[in-house]
Amino acid sequence: MCWRIWNLARKKKQIEVDGASGLAERRREIEQGRKDAAGDISEISEGDSNNKSGRGDHRVMINSDFRVWSGEDDSKRVYIVLISLHGLVRGENMELGRDSDTGGQVKYVVELARALAATKGVHRVDLLTRQISAVDIDWSYGEPVEMLTRPSDLTGEGACGAYIIRLPCGPRDKYVPKESLWPYIPEFVDRALAHIIDVSRAIGDQIEDGTHPVWPYVIHGHYADAADVAARLSGALNVPMVLTGHSLGRSKFEQLLKQGRMSRADINSTYKITRRIEAEELGLDSAELIVTSTRQEIEEQWGLYDGFDTKIERKLRVRRRRGVNNLGRYIPRVMVIPPGMDFSYVNQRESSETDVDLKTLIGSGRKGKLPSIWSEVMRFLTNPHKPMILALSRPDPKKNVTTLLKAFGESQHLRQLANLTLILGNRDDLEEMAGGSSMVLTTVLKLIDRYDLYGQVAYPKHHKQSDVPEIYRLAAKTKGVFINPALVEPFGLTVIEAAAYGLPVVATKNGGPVDILNSLNNGLLIDPHDHTAISEALLKLVADKNLWQECRKNGLKNINRFSWPEHCKTYLSCVERCRSRHPATRLTSPRIQEEPMSESLKGIEDLSIRFSIDVANPATTNYNYSLDNNDAVTASTTLLDALHSKRVTNGTNPLVGFSPGRRQRLLVIAADCYGGDGNIAIDELTTLVKGVAAISEKTGEESGLVFATGSTMVETVEALKVCGMSATDFDALICNSGGELYLPWKSNDVVSEEDYATHIMYRWPKEHVKLSVQKLAGVTVNEEACGGNSYVYRRKPEEKEKTRKLDNIRQSLRMRGFRCNLVYTRGGTRLIALPLFASRAHALRYLWIRWGIELRNMVIFVGEKGDSDHEQLLEGLHKTVIIKGICRKVGSEDLIRQDDGYDKHEEVVDQDSPNVAIMVESFGDDGIPAILTNLGIKY
Repeated sequence: MCWRIWNLARKKKQIEVDGASGLAERRREIEQGRKDAAGDISEISEGDSNNKSGRGDHRVMINSDFRVWSGEDDSKRVYIVLISLHGLVRGENMELGRDSDTGGQVKYVVELARALAATKGVHRVDLLTRQISAVDIDWSYGEPVEMLTRPSDLTGEGACGAYIIRLPCGPRDKYVPKESLWPYIPEFVDRALAHIIDVSRAIGDQIEDGTHPVWPYVIHGHYADAADVAARLSGALNVPMVLTGHSLGRSKFEQLLKQGRMSRADINSTYKITRRIEAEELGLDSAELIVTSTRQEIEEQWGLYDGFDTKIERKLRVRRRRGVNNLGRYIPRVMVIPPGMDFSYVNQRESSETDVDLKTLIGSGRKGKLPSIWSEVMRFLTNPHKPMILALSRPDPKKNVTTLLKAFGESQHLRQLANLTLILGNRDDLEEMAGGSSMVLTTVLKLIDRYDLYGQVAYPKHHKQSDVPEIYRLAAKTKGVFINPALVEPFGLTVIEAAAYGLPVVATKNGGPVDILNSLNNGLLIDPHDHTAISEALLKLVADKNLWQECRKNGLKNINRFSWPEHCKTYLSCVERCRSRHPATRLTSPRIQEEPMSESLKGIEDLSIRFSIDVANPATTNYNYSLDNNDAVTASTTLLDALHSKRVTNGTNPLVGFSPGRRQRLLVIAADCYGGDGNIAIDELTTLVKGVAAISEKTGEESGLVFATGSTMVETVEALKVCGMSATDFDALICNSGGELYLPWKSNDVVSEEDYATHIMYRWPKEHVKLSVQKLAGVTVNEEACGGNSYVYRRKPEEKEKTRKLDNIRQSLRMRGFRCNLVYTRGGTRLIALPLFASRAHALRYLWIRWGIELRNMVIFVGEKGDSDHEQLLEGLHKTVIIKGICRKVGSEDLIRQDDGYDKHEEVVDQDSPNVAIMVESFGDDGIPAILTNLGIKY
């Protein structure tokens, strides 16, 4: 026993030392990032330098550049998408507290959707969540659509209302906790994108011309998993993104390390914490606006992230206000918008019952039937007339209920004056509950027994969501107090709810309650670790009736500051200002033909794949194809001219008649075939290209070919030529890992697809990121490739051991305010710096939206290994064929993540996906055709 105690103490000490070392190293890196950024951008002005903390800058201020939302312009057809992926989400009878995933966030997002739909100027609100059809879960969570507000109940003309949209994501027959949802995120993204496209088309049809979809006004992600989803959707549609973290991974990670009970590896395996943190960092990269409920979240929580720095954000904002170039650096704006609540019914009833005594309500002369939850609570209590101290939360260790029980049990005076009521979710059998919840409830029962609190503490096993208002009312009628003793409380919705029902509040000083109580002036703040301070604060409010009455009146008087109408008006005003800085998308989406046309590529000019600009008729001049020119730009122009000269002419326009939008499926060759020197392995590539092309030829015009690679366009075409193929055999060429998209059939007067380039270029730092990447990655830039949408950096194969991991480089760039996508290709001998949402996977989804080809009819052929973006090609609703033996040596996949990062393949890709098939290299009659048949592809 002594050895075990010594060993545990030694391990805890080692964990503390490792944690402190890691935090110190991170602080040094952050400080260096600040110095580098400060070296490039000018200091703030004297007028702004007086605000040292920067706190006041994050409040919503109404000034000359802030226009309050009015909703007068009904022609906007504002469509809002909210995303809350995990937990059990439904509009009525919410099972809050059922588990750690179903808490205040669920109530918040549902009420936000309702309130936004009721706001003038909002046409439709969709709340996207996961569909669950497990046998141990209520059937309602398996319903694809749930209407939250009826259109007839809304004031806006033609308003559609608010809906919960449940999308299949991962196993449908079991409930998956949020820590295990990560491999299924891409599937959810694709299904969400398909839903948004359908709704946007439908709303567009309601407008007079009906020729363009009405894309979402904003996409709002809630929590880390939804941040990942919202970021990808925002990049695919060029729609502004808003993020609310609710609780943050870095804050939790540091708290767990400080406790010293779990090592970094144990924390990561249990909570998938590094995967969660990366999703939050991606949300910071993508978001226009971060919404928090308190100022504390800004500095003490978001301030822990690579992608956010309060000081740099203030400097960049000042420069932007003055019209000064920010040199490619970007940090999203953070706004404090407290959560809302509907107080219209509450205020009226509570004001009319202010002086009603509890004895009148429960005495023998009472009128009517008591609420059932009152009887359920009072059956625990010897004297139910005493003031009630109410705590309402799920049984989670961080809610700190055990410290509250200790404070109550050790204060004899408090026990004489008051009762304690604990509403800790719903339970049937402690042994059947999750480990953390079971542990908390078991400890509660033990403490009740230790302090002999029977008859003084109520802890009912069940309550419905509709019972919660009556619980607050019961506490108010007894002249009681509500307490939130959580270690950290990000929102504090229960504090607001309690104030609305006339309850004074005692709440934690860590998080949202600080701002709430400062605004309402209806209670006291306490240190949640100090049980003596908790008991003293409760005793002060319970014993001093004048103070209790003053806090009650203040709460009811000021509560409308947290109403949903005020919240929505402020929220939409902030979003409108974000949209004024965000470029309007020109993305169009054609309708999918129900039946293929007999001659889909003959004599038809498909206008649906054209944006709002007209392409000039290409010249018909013939060019001699040559790759001997050393000038890459000249070679690219000559090459494209040669490609277009090979098109069959039709009258004066050789391109009329070609329409990839009529394809029924796309076959995408994306295998990264490289040798040890980083050069293309021609033999393997030839085998693959010929095999896939043979399948395409058998299906005729129904199937199109796409080639996706990390090579430049010139290298790609040269390699295809050696393989016996021409670039004009392909509908699209995706080069430089998604940095450039070529449509050889479209026009010969541009180097690449201009609309795709415009689509991905938003917030791309261009020249400003060039030297930073070169310095941080220790590579040499290829000047010839700097004229397009990406930079290509080269490294000798023998220098691979010195290569920095992508996560390390990306972290350093974020700390300096740069946002971009980095890809290692050609066996790690090249690093490509791209716009944030430029990638091969993103380019394919761009084609999906533009051409109207269903993603499930897209087949991607990859090897077992590949470039560092290889994993992205395995994710989603498209079909993937992994061909063994086609890639001899790659190595880029080893350069992605840091040593303490999420390095498990199963955290990224669904291992049991029915959309992924594995085959041994074989391209005969029984090779690829058999695989496609097994994947459900008809040809």
